[in-house]
Amino acid sequence: MYETIIIGTGAAGISAALTLKQLNKDFLWIGTKNLSYKINSAEKIRNYPGLSNVSGKEMKEMFIKQINDMDIEILDKQVTGVYDLSTHYAVLCGQDTYEAKTIILALGVESIKPVEGEIELLGQGVSYCATCDGFLYRGKDIIVVSSSKEFEHEAKYLASLANKVVYIPLYKDIDMDLANVEIIKGMPKKISKENKKMYLELKDSKLEADGIFMLKAAISPAVLVPGLEAAEGHIVVDRQMKTNLNGVFAAGDCTGRPYQYAKAVGEGNVAAHSVVNYLNNLK
Repeated sequence: MYETIIIGTGAAGISAALTLKQLNKDFLWIGTKNLSYKINSAEKIRNYPGLSNVSGKEMKEMFIKQINDMDIEILDKQVTGVYDLSTHYAVLCGQDTYEAKTIILALGVESIKPVEGEIELLGQGVSYCATCDGFLYRGKDIIVVSSSKEFEHEAKYLASLANKVVYIPLYKDIDMDLANVEIIKGMPKKISKENKKMYLELKDSKLEADGIFMLKAAISPAVLVPGLEAAEGHIVVDRQMKTNLNGVFAAGDCTGRPYQYAKAVGEGNVAAHSVVNYLNNLK
């Protein structure tokens, strides 16, 4: 069992990981090795102390170098659930489970808000994880809504299992040339279910399938962590980055505005120190 698990590889997660490494703590860090989409896509960053007029790509390379120099590993997986086991927490990544005494949530914010019916039908025909639930739709028809090009490999994996995939990209520069994949442009409006069939409504059409996959970089914290207190889409924390759940801390954009790297880094550092204090009190 780990002392803590950090979820998210944005600025807050990076700061928490660097701090915990420096404090010689046993932790697992889960997220994309490519770091956050926000960092990669930033054109210019002018208000980060010590870095003048740096691009997001340049900042990313600096972060990666520091991570590598400190010999910190990132487990490149998507977290699908965090569950309270009374004395510790279980973190689900598809079919794999990892356990820790504490959790640091550095989730960022949702790239697209849930559409009507999405959360209510999660696990009942709606899924966020291709590798977790793809096998359930072998030989069936599915709809895949993707918020970013980085999820195309997951869509292609689903296409290898399904009879047909209707692919709805919410981005440009699409690379999905497969025989059983139909690409449709449009913004999802509503998800519903009737007689075991799933329906996705766009502005001018209504699509039918056996299942719907919503592939996006961030999932609503309240969905990911049952019982977590949130307000207006953000995790509620105190000055020590504590949430309402014992042993669960949060940092970065997921705790609210301003969405700034400097703010996220500071909160990640505070969350890491709060974890250490919490663990010391357990002893």
